[in-house]
Amino acid sequence: MILYAVIATLPDEALRERYAAWLVGGHVQQVCAGGASRASVVKLDGQPLRVMARYEFATRGGLERYLAEHAPRLRAEGLALFGPETGVTFERLTGEVVGEFGS
Repeated sequence: MILYAVIATLPDEALRERYAAWLVGGHVQQVCAGGASRASVVKLDGQPLRVMARYEFATRGGLERYLAEHAPRLRAEGLALFGPETGVTFERLTGEVVGEFGS
C-alpha cells in the first residue's frame, strides 16, 4: 500500500475551517474516485495551523495514475480557492506502508 498525504499550513482558524470543509465536502471523494482506496482528513494539533489529507493507494502505479490523470485538475481547483495569495502553503508526502497494526 502507498500513502499519499497533503499537509496544508493555514494562516488563521477561519481559513483552516473553510479548507477542511472544502476537503470533506467533495475534494476527498474526488481523490477516491481517482483511485485512492481510503482517505482521512485530520486537523493537526499545535502551531502552525495545519490540516492533513491522507490517502491510501493499493499500488504505486495507482498513485502514479492518479497524479497524472486527476491531480492536475484537482490541484488547480484547490489553488483557485486557497492559492498563495491566501497565505496557504502545501507539502506533499508519499511513502510505502511497511506494516499496519491494531484492529
